[in-house]
Amino acid sequence: MAEEDSEKTEAPTQKRLDEALQRGDVVKSQEVNTWFVMAGATLMLMVFSGSMSSSLVTTLRGLIANSSIIRMDGPALPGLFQKLGLELIAAIAIPFLLMALAALCGNLIQHRLVWSYEPIVPKLSKISPMAGLQRLFSKQTLANFGKGLVKLAVVGTVLTILMWPERERMDALVRMDPAALLLFIRELALKLMGTVCAMLAIVAGADYLFQYQQWYEKQKMSLQEIKEEYKQTEGNPTIKGKLKQLRMRKARKRMMASVPKASVVITNPTHYAVALQYERGMEAPICVAKGMDALALKIREIAAAHSVPVVENPPLARALHATVEIDDPIPAEHYKAVAEVIGYVMKLRRRLAR
Repeated sequence: MAEEDSEKTEAPTQKRLDEALQRGDVVKSQEVNTWFVMAGATLMLMVFSGSMSSSLVTTLRGLIANSSIIRMDGPALPGLFQKLGLELIAAIAIPFLLMALAALCGNLIQHRLVWSYEPIVPKLSKISPMAGLQRLFSKQTLANFGKGLVKLAVVGTVLTILMWPERERMDALVRMDPAALLLFIRELALKLMGTVCAMLAIVAGADYLFQYQQWYEKQKMSLQEIKEEYKQTEGNPTIKGKLKQLRMRKARKRMMASVPKASVVITNPTHYAVALQYERGMEAPICVAKGMDALALKIREIAAAHSVPVVENPPLARALHATVEIDDPIPAEHYKAVAEVIGYVMKLRRRLAR
């Protein structure tokens, strides 16, 4: 396994990354999720603590003020609990919905939404004692353990520093007015949670970079894996080469079969040959065959065998070979030169016909 990992030195392909996403293998830092939940709780306490406490105080005050007339017998008691439960849910529903949304955002900001059943599919490796020991003493587990100790030490130290100046005020909490007590607790909680959020932001950023590096290293590929993937996606190079040769041979046969239909073959005596077909009513002559060297010689031989006129015009032959494709009309800039050649061929044919 170590040798296989050492061979995986190549950057992962896009196909490999897409497959990892489909498996649910994505970058995920639990610290980022923790930060979003903590930030959501802080925001909830800052914005909704007043309305939540007012709603709950009103409900409880009414319950205490009317305690003597509230019926507790028969079906009245379940009804009372139902009413209190609904009012409690109404008071905390929006804040807790925002906290759930914050937890969801903590995942979405790291990767797009993934639907995959593979992580929950039963596997023998998940219940194997040896695999469990390997996971227990893996680099990831040790890093998480060390990270937890550091986070606990840092957060504990900072919270101690923040709480120490408040020790005298906290001793007087038992003598404090309830309204002032709630305000003090809210102020202290916001102070502590804001400080924790600030520290966790640094921890979450560092942990995400670490998790991304670990995930990216796991996705790396060996040269053999890249070759195999290329064969699967692009096909075997040897087979592709043979298919390309086969297509070229078939195209060449079709091209040679069109040479006898040509009106003229324009050549550079030793290198180029371009066969053009022209009939009355056509907008422009069409190239039915072209070639260089041995292929040009073959075109001239077929043309001679089928009495197709061969005209030597080196500049025009080179220009047509470079600018026109098989079965395409010639470019407009060559109309005049080609028209002169075809006109000469037609005059020659009329003379021979006499």
